[in-house]
Amino acid sequence: MMDAANKPGVPTLFEWAGGTKVFENLFDKFYDKVLADDLLEPVFKHMSPQHRLHVAHFVAEVLGGPKTYSEQEGSHFIMISKHLQKYLTEAHRKRWIELLLQTADEYALPDDPEFRSAFMAYLEWGTRIAVINSKTNEVTEPTDVPMPEWGWGVVGGPYIP
Repeated sequence: MMDAANKPGVPTLFEWAGGTKVFENLFDKFYDKVLADDLLEPVFKHMSPQHRLHVAHFVAEVLGGPKTYSEQEGSHFIMISKHLQKYLTEAHRKRWIELLLQTADEYALPDDPEFRSAFMAYLEWGTRIAVINSKTNEVTEPTDVPMPEWGWGVVGGPYIP
């Protein structure tokens, strides 16, 4: 059975969202909100100047974009390592998603149900993994653990009226 990702003419989530600049701008504006947030600011106040860009490139790659993160900036193993001993809570996770979705709305990321469903599914999965990894002091994955790949899932591609 052919899934949406293999259908001719169906864009990746990355393509449908608008490409690299969209993700770079989205995460730049998002992290402005994070640093102004009472709950999240203490967690992120010491992030490197490159953090915003690395996260943008990581998410873009996961959603079908270029391998900028894995070929130039890090790996999935390194991303997992960044979360060790951060002791993230469910409140942190929910607020992070809330602010990112708020920024996605303000920045006019596609709002069709298929895109938002897939985007939200990845955010749910990724943030739950981050919380789990934040409560340990070692990565249990191999150093060459592959980058996640997230697609349209079962919905069949973007909604086009």
